[in-house]
Amino acid sequence: MEVKLGFGAVPKPQYVFVSKESDHCWYMLMLSDDTRQIPIYDKALTGVITGIEVNKKVDTSDGETEKTDLHILAEKPYVIRSGSESYFSKSLLFSLDVLTSEQLRNPVTIAVRPGEKTIVFCTIYNPVTYRSVDVSWDGHKELDWQALGQKVSLKINRITNLNQEPIQISANTTASEIHAVLIAQSDTYLAQLKWTPEQGREYLQQKYGKRSRLQLTDTEILDFIDYLKLQLT
Repeated sequence: MEVKLGFGAVPKPQYVFVSKESDHCWYMLMLSDDTRQIPIYDKALTGVITGIEVNKKVDTSDGETEKTDLHILAEKPYVIRSGSESYFSKSLLFSLDVLTSEQLRNPVTIAVRPGEKTIVFCTIYNPVTYRSVDVSWDGHKELDWQALGQKVSLKINRITNLNQEPIQISANTTASEIHAVLIAQSDTYLAQLKWTPEQGREYLQQKYGKRSRLQLTDTEILDFIDYLKLQLT
């Protein structure tokens, strides 16, 4: 994310709240008046997940309640806050549990989907393929949601604590530009390892059946980067 020098706003994350209304499903609060809601009519937010806090105790006007806070970096940092017992939080945890560590390192799209009465569901999409994460609600009433939340939290926070090179993205970053950033990261590690082009091609052919990093998927290039970093350590 580009850092702008000079005077500007305090660099705090923007909180986004989930609520089913007649024409929108999430909103922000005015900085000068935290009782005034600002509707968000867009149904999706795309960015890189940087952390999650589950069963977080928060003081509200109705007393202490438990929330799920999803931290996501887009053109600026956001925190999507929803009730821990809400269908949004539960469908969010379902989807995050399905995603692999490699997929969670890439940008994802978090979308709201209105249900019956006051219910709002969460659907996660791959912003490159436009495919949604398929989840099943079978047996959800008997599920240990606290255990699932801890599992998802450990997976996501482990990824963000691996001291990886940050992916430079903005609101207009394309899939090809993200892939180019990953290629550049692998260039850095290859140079540090002093690998020759022949060594690189030989490994790619043996591991992925491909002779060029340009032919690798984002998941494969991330796996390759992890392998190179392991060799350095």
